[in-house]
Amino acid sequence: MKTIADVMSRDVTSVSPDDTIRHAAELMDDLDVGALPVTEGNRLTGMVTDRDITIRATAAGLGPEETLVDEVMTEDVCHCYEDQSVEEVMEDMRDIQVRRVPVVSRDDHKLVGIVSMADLVLDDTDDGKTVETLRDISSPLPPGQPSTSPQ
Repeated sequence: MKTIADVMSRDVTSVSPDDTIRHAAELMDDLDVGALPVTEGNRLTGMVTDRDITIRATAAGLGPEETLVDEVMTEDVCHCYEDQSVEEVMEDMRDIQVRRVPVVSRDDHKLVGIVSMADLVLDDTDDGKTVETLRDISSPLPPGQPSTSPQ
């Protein structure tokens, strides 16, 4: 059984809740990513996305220099553990329609990596399950079903 530790990206950059959204946006631009984990002392506390910055901050008229990440981030994020099976995590990603999930250690909840659909596609040895997961994540939710926060 393949675990998330076998496929996840270990080189993950995070931001602090006390960083400005401008700093977060600059990191996203430099790294060419749309989401960053938010950590305090290496413990996962949330996620901030380009959408959080663009929609939440801009819609509320919040400026990039004075607005902190914790004002726009999503606190209750889906995460997984490094010892979980790839199949289990793909099922969770499919169910809540997210393309990336922070990976934390089971004992102390410290951020140890991130797993994305790209990681799973690059390691696609699962008889098409990855393609099925990607298709399900990309499908629009049925009308009336609440959406989850973007990640």
